[in-house]
Amino acid sequence: MLVDTRSCESSAHACSHKRSEDGCADCKVRLISVCSVLALAELEELELLSQHLSFEKGQALFGQGEAANSVYNVIEGALRLTRLLPDGRRQVMGFALPGDFLGLALQERHSVSAEALGPVKTCRFGRHDFAAVVEAKPHLLRSLHERAGYELNLAQDQMLLLGRRTAEEKVAAFLLSLRDRFARTGRCSVTVELPMGRQDVADYLGLTIETVSRILSRLDRAHTILVVPGGVRLLDQDRLRRLAAS
Repeated sequence: MLVDTRSCESSAHACSHKRSEDGCADCKVRLISVCSVLALAELEELELLSQHLSFEKGQALFGQGEAANSVYNVIEGALRLTRLLPDGRRQVMGFALPGDFLGLALQERHSVSAEALGPVKTCRFGRHDFAAVVEAKPHLLRSLHERAGYELNLAQDQMLLLGRRTAEEKVAAFLLSLRDRFARTGRCSVTVELPMGRQDVADYLGLTIETVSRILSRLDRAHTILVVPGGVRLLDQDRLRRLAAS
């Protein structure tokens, strides 16, 4: 079966559009999103500018090089952020989870592609409309600055991952980072969901898929983790933290 990978910004048929059935005040991710600083009346104002979109696995919110006309708040699901290198290789730059905002960079065109790893729901705002709201609300601007700082920390962590760590240390750090990011959404569990495939993890960590699979199997045999369908259970988080801190 062919998967439609056209982006929503380039094709109206790549995803479904609808107004929110629940108001912004009832949004599942409002308390962990930049919108959390807005009062109820301000949320109603913001909702008038919003549009809910649903995506299936493999569909794209936007593609690398496309005009950045919208910003998106991820409500449900996970997305893979990729960049196509000049030599044709694909680099996974990161993963977007509920509460993340996409498209806030100042560039006129997207520097990455954003593809759904499974069913995804987002809230979309026109970029200029959203910018006007931000300009009129300094507290929302401060919230965006805090979000930018959080994303900068994630980028610095990624640079460290791709630096001088061993493959095992990279995998351990990745699992703990993903656990912490899910915890921000209220999903605190020793079982960490892995919505991305092992090839995605390998491309993100600068490893081969064989290396990622071998390390997960080794950690499983050592009872540090337990590989389960759709994710891993962190059995010995102290050992994972020691590995990640190496």
